[in-house]
Amino acid sequence: MTKQPIVLQRADPWVYLHTDGYYYFTGSVPGYQEIEVRRARTLTGLETGERMMVWHAPKEGAMSHLIWAPEIHFISGKWYIYFAAADQDGVRDAQHHHRMFVIECDEPSPLTTNWLEKGQIVTDQDSFSLDATVFEFKNEIYYVWAQQDPAIPGNSNLYLSRMANPWQLIGKKLLLSIPEYDWERIGYLVNEGPAVLLSHGRIFITYSGSATDENYAVGLLWADQDSDLLDSYSWHKCDQPVFKSSKKHHLFGPGHNSFTKTADGCQDVIVYHARPYDNEGIQGDSLDNPDRHAYAQTFSWTDQGFPSFGEPGDN
Repeated sequence: MTKQPIVLQRADPWVYLHTDGYYYFTGSVPGYQEIEVRRARTLTGLETGERMMVWHAPKEGAMSHLIWAPEIHFISGKWYIYFAAADQDGVRDAQHHHRMFVIECDEPSPLTTNWLEKGQIVTDQDSFSLDATVFEFKNEIYYVWAQQDPAIPGNSNLYLSRMANPWQLIGKKLLLSIPEYDWERIGYLVNEGPAVLLSHGRIFITYSGSATDENYAVGLLWADQDSDLLDSYSWHKCDQPVFKSSKKHHLFGPGHNSFTKTADGCQDVIVYHARPYDNEGIQGDSLDNPDRHAYAQTFSWTDQGFPSFGEPGDN
């Protein structure tokens, strides 16, 4: 891989390698008013590859501001992009804050403006929610997301639910994780940005914790693939971050990652955002600062069957 960014100024990077041989990329676009899809034959080609703004926020309404963390997926022959949006920019309270939405496209290529708004992903509690991801397992679709519960101290927890279809949840939801360890509670009490990795007989979920500055880091949850995924006893949690800032390589605040493969399918790749400087270099609010770039690197596995990510910038 490369120690250079694969895409500049795109936080919350999501990469999907499709059967057509293209890597499809989405991420938060500075200004937070539109969704961009890129594609290229290589990860390093995404910066200069094909791109299109496929959807733009309306002037008013629930999806009109702060379009964050879009993720592109291909489910049952159609394209879906999951994202979070708010109805106001300057006000972020219990009412005027992010909720989760999805758009759908049934064309062969997602590089089109022909996307259908399927609406809000409704959970059993109307509160701040964002950073949804989906995965298919044993003929079921599962949805993982971050949401605030006023009864639990902190900004967001992680939840899991089955889906009736790509835009509706069904059945009970499971509280997966809360920000309980010190490393998850620096600046803000946060669990967010989940990403799913199925390998070595387990389902792994990475997530990000703490404020979105140099303290941002990646944690790890896992369950055996034969367990009941909606049973809290099936899940385990590492008490330390598994991917964090690297002073050696000058990459800080890695997080909100996704997973893909090298083009030959032989190696696993973690895609993540980071800044090339620490907190002293951040101008203004770390959330609004656009200098989180998308990086990608291969990683290995331990003899016990767990991912070993190393440090940001290792390859």
